[in-house]
Amino acid sequence: MIPADQLLPESARRVAALLLAMGHPTSIVMLRATGKTSAEAAAGLGCSVAEIAKSIVFRRLSDNAAVMVVASGINRVDEQKVAAIVGALGKADAKFVKEKIGYAIGGVCPIGHLEKAVMLVDQDLMQYPAVWAAAGHPHAVFQLTPAQLQTMTGAPVADIAQLIEMKELA
Repeated sequence: MIPADQLLPESARRVAALLLAMGHPTSIVMLRATGKTSAEAAAGLGCSVAEIAKSIVFRRLSDNAAVMVVASGINRVDEQKVAAIVGALGKADAKFVKEKIGYAIGGVCPIGHLEKAVMLVDQDLMQYPAVWAAAGHPHAVFQLTPAQLQTMTGAPVADIAQLIEMKELA
């Protein structure tokens, strides 16, 4: 990890200011290696992949709204479960994510969006004492509790994980 006094990229500074305004007690950590994937972030932090709160963005077909699911890094998101809650979904490309959410893919933060997003939090995250979320940049993360995540985002907790067949694990 890079020392705390290292200058943060602009997008991470924006998240740091938002966290400070929210009274969040922890600061942003800059990973030496990229945290673009849950596995990369977990390796850099020394935590389990399941403790990474990954942000996945979809496009709601009915109104072109951004739909963000904050899921445990170990889970695949079941798009059918999400669609049953929020409506039919389409893919969100990098341009859509940047325009609607305000962050580049690989560093999408669950807070501080350019436009209000429809949000859901994976119920599996609720079992961990703390999780790590992207802080607006592929190398920037911050720690929070699942309850803080829910409070900061205002998102309902939902069952959105795809069930994995045992044969897939073999």
